[in-house]
Amino acid sequence: MKKLTDAQKLVTKIVVVVTMGALAFGYDTGVIAGALPFMQLPPAQGGLGLTPLTEGLVTSALVLGAAVGSLLCGIIADRVGRRDSLMGLSVIFMIGAIGTSQAPTVPVMVVMRAILGFAVGGASALVPMFISEMAPPSRRGRLVSQNEMMIVTGQLIAYILSALLARYSGANDIWRTMLLIAAVPAFLLGLGLIFVPRSPRWLASRGRTDEARTVLELIRSTDRQVHKEMVEIKAQVNEDSDQLGWREALGEVWIRRLLLVGIGLGFAAQFTGVNAFMYFTPIILRQTGLGTEAALTATIGAGVVAVGATFLGIWMIGRFPRRFTLMGGLAGVVCAHMGLGGTLLVMGGSPLQSMMALGFILLALLFIQMMVSPLYWLLMSELFPMRARGVLTGLSVAAQWVFNATVSFLFPAVLHWIGASTFFAFAAINLISLIFVARFLPETKGMSLEKLEQYLEDHFSPENSSTGRTGNNQHGLARSL
Repeated sequence: MKKLTDAQKLVTKIVVVVTMGALAFGYDTGVIAGALPFMQLPPAQGGLGLTPLTEGLVTSALVLGAAVGSLLCGIIADRVGRRDSLMGLSVIFMIGAIGTSQAPTVPVMVVMRAILGFAVGGASALVPMFISEMAPPSRRGRLVSQNEMMIVTGQLIAYILSALLARYSGANDIWRTMLLIAAVPAFLLGLGLIFVPRSPRWLASRGRTDEARTVLELIRSTDRQVHKEMVEIKAQVNEDSDQLGWREALGEVWIRRLLLVGIGLGFAAQFTGVNAFMYFTPIILRQTGLGTEAALTATIGAGVVAVGATFLGIWMIGRFPRRFTLMGGLAGVVCAHMGLGGTLLVMGGSPLQSMMALGFILLALLFIQMMVSPLYWLLMSELFPMRARGVLTGLSVAAQWVFNATVSFLFPAVLHWIGASTFFAFAAINLISLIFVARFLPETKGMSLEKLEQYLEDHFSPENSSTGRTGNNQHGLARSL
């Protein structure tokens, strides 16, 4: 019994350390909302004199850097390992945090934000992957979902600290302190990783099976579990003897189809409008007549809902199938967008409009953070084969960051252009995403990564002639290529 407890505790400690990268990810994406008003001040008053153009550059530099970081770090992780890649990212996180806090000019700020974005993107790809390879199958869903919990917690911490620093500091350059705080979780990540073992699956893929067994003996409860996983890992390594680059990986039809599913899931996750709400809720609420200070307070409320919803999501993941949960979340998002669009369209001037609009925004965030976002990051850690997991995860997450940038860039202009109809458009897009998930996403719950890989290869291979829903899904995807 003591061995079971020790193994569980060690895996939990590993997850806490590794998700410091997710906490830094969340803080860095959330803090800009509080820093921008001060950065808009003239340099003589402690700001950077941002214009609308340079404000857009500073904001988008992180997202574009994240797309590059997730792609390149996935490739690097297959070569040097998950843990060592994350240690390197912790250094880049600290360089970016310190660099942005000390940036004397806008060009320097843009460069530093891009460097910080590289680390954010790399962490977004590697943290779920590393956790999935360390976690036992029965706990994988909940442990990987801790990644999403730390992301939204980081965003909430950023909102709260920014509001407190802005309220109680009389300095116009307080934005520098807001940005510098991001170095704290980055430092904790690097320090903690010194005591974290390497992924046993990566070790085995490099021919270091004795080291892989040693790690499994530390993180599994019984010798039987260690033996069973080692047999599965060795069989998979013997079958997939060489790590593949992205060109070699995409030469296999079933992997190419699986990658399309991964990219499609990234589209679904971002076009829920999650970042439109996290970044622009004050803008939406000001259209209902709500004051700026009240709108900013509502943004903190959105952060609180996101954290609470993620707690519920972690509970759900351990009890319900992946497909069912994701489809239910997308259905809820469709309803929330329809309600928000209707509120803005027909309740103009009503005293209840602001409250109703905020209610539908929070309802959308509830479904997104409870049933969509945690499932996205979990699926990114499960779907791809070991011999190309880093490459394919990097490609999928990079696409997700491109979709993130697209929504963030277009949303303010589209909202200004078509108003309430923006949310009806979101509802239609999410309905399409729901159909995509129902048709093409197989169930992944309850299998080891090695068994899941074999199942997915059978599911997406051209020679698969199965019938029923699985066969229809596979043939439908084949026809779409």
